[in-house]
Amino acid sequence: MNTSVNTSKDKLVEDLRMVVADAEELLKATASQTGERIAAARARAGESLQVAKARLDDAQAAVVERTKVAARATDDYVHDNPWQAIGIAATVGLILGALISRR
Repeated sequence: MNTSVNTSKDKLVEDLRMVVADAEELLKATASQTGERIAAARARAGESLQVAKARLDDAQAAVVERTKVAARATDDYVHDNPWQAIGIAATVGLILGALISRR
């Protein structure tokens, strides 16, 4: 379950990065447009993009840190309980093998 949450968060971060990139491209494309309303909208969009980029960087850093913590905890568990880890891996392998052979 934790892996699916991390995968979802990674996908969300990647999707948000694409939105930010598209918004930046839109701002560049409308740079030649003039008028007070367009200038104000571009300024607000630019500020929002900067905030979004900062939040994205923070979210990505948090995901990376949580992943590192989970990897360290798993490594510590395997080192502390090698036979249990082997048993768990063998059981998972048998279950996956059984599921795959049914197809």
